[in-house]
Amino acid sequence: MNDIAADELLIGAHCSAAGGVFNALLEGKEIGATTIQLFTANQRTWKSKPLEQKTIDRWHETLKETGLRKIMSHDSYLINLGSPSPEGLEKSRAAFRLEVERCQALKIDYLNFHPGAALKESADACLDRIVESLLELEPLVNGGPTRLVLETTAGQGSNVGWKFEHLGYIVDRVKAKVPIGVCIDTCHIFAAGYDIRTPKAWNETLDTFDELIGLEYLYGFHVNDSLKGLGSRVDRHKPLGEGEIGIDSFRFLMQSERTRLIPKYLETPGGPSLWVNEIQRLRDFAK
Repeated sequence: MNDIAADELLIGAHCSAAGGVFNALLEGKEIGATTIQLFTANQRTWKSKPLEQKTIDRWHETLKETGLRKIMSHDSYLINLGSPSPEGLEKSRAAFRLEVERCQALKIDYLNFHPGAALKESADACLDRIVESLLELEPLVNGGPTRLVLETTAGQGSNVGWKFEHLGYIVDRVKAKVPIGVCIDTCHIFAAGYDIRTPKAWNETLDTFDELIGLEYLYGFHVNDSLKGLGSRVDRHKPLGEGEIGIDSFRFLMQSERTRLIPKYLETPGGPSLWVNEIQRLRDFAK
């Protein structure tokens, strides 16, 4: 096993930015995190005010003070970069562009986003539209430090991204033009049908990921247990070890050479009081 100490591994959670984005960093520090995920703006509205310079300055000061690294933003749930609706697509692309600009102002490492939903069109048409949406951002994203990171989905409704083939299709078509990556949500891939309950199952799933996407594009994990069973296509998070995946899966994540060093972000229900214990538990697995 590599010689990175357990206390130095990048583990955190989706922290609250209420009252200012810098507060998410402070909450991360309070729960023992070494990294965090956050919303840079209200994720339930299309338009948000631009970040003021004093807000940006406060963020950078707090980031330095806390020492947190590999920060991940999560874009708005309203955004659908594969929308077949001209109006919906225009609004989604505009909102996503603003999110990229906020991430670059804050020098955020990763912008995590759900690929999109086909709605009444085919998955193939949706995937092509997502590719077009990302390629439109080429000049902007190459002007800053932020990597765009596709999140695996559970496959609810018409969402794409629940098959590794979907993500591989997008990555293959944009990787030469924009910085791209993938974040595996453990609840989502389990609900989508990828077994991760045992080391053997995890290794088979990672082999499939490597074949269809490439492990070099795996930049993060959303670490969540699942209320629903394997292949349910239902996205419902549970605390670690309290769902259908089971605690051995998360022990593997912290011990495997292929996954130990990749940043991990908790989205388990329960909030900071639970995350303190879950972060420590993950660290203990890595010792």
